[in-house]
Amino acid sequence: MPEHLQIDRYGDFWLTDAIRPAQSLPVVPREGYRIDTYCDEQANFSVPVLVAAVSRERLFDVFLDLLDPLGEVVDVVLETSHNSHGSQHLDLFREAMDLPVLKSHCCEYEDTLMHDGCTGIAVMSTEGPMEVQFDEHKLLIVYAPNLTFFENVMKEHRIRRDDKMKLITEGEHLHSTDQTYREQFEQLCYRIGVGKSFERVGSGDWSES
Repeated sequence: MPEHLQIDRYGDFWLTDAIRPAQSLPVVPREGYRIDTYCDEQANFSVPVLVAAVSRERLFDVFLDLLDPLGEVVDVVLETSHNSHGSQHLDLFREAMDLPVLKSHCCEYEDTLMHDGCTGIAVMSTEGPMEVQFDEHKLLIVYAPNLTFFENVMKEHRIRRDDKMKLITEGEHLHSTDQTYREQFEQLCYRIGVGKSFERVGSGDWSES
């Protein structure tokens, strides 16, 4: 197991330190994106969703580029599972933040967002129903009625579409964190100014619908 946890490259795809597939490799990590439909039967609605696995040398840049169509002012949710057991996590909400300011904070805490398996962030447009998640598994997830701009970002970064690709969340996997990342997450919460916990649609682990 210790040797398996040291493996961070599968072909041309590099994992961050945050996540590893199980030793049996039920899903072999690789780069790509797929488009599906997120359905919420309880709320009686559905929305197109783009889910991307991006090699770590490009991952953060792709995340920042995906934020641009959300508008100049956004709502922010920081996700944490540092104090939880199992798959549950807590969502902390900040309303109406200037996007350039948010990007600046994200760049300052890039290492935490990239490599902490208990930290995630979601950014929501205040102009329309659009949301970009950079989740604890270091997947990029976009919910939007029109995914054209987001697909263009994928094409600009030469990330190929494959609607049959499997995600690391669809097999057994391991998260990694430590006390330093927990402290950095708390600092990021302070910088962004998040408040009370917040429940939203699509906040759980993403898997094929």
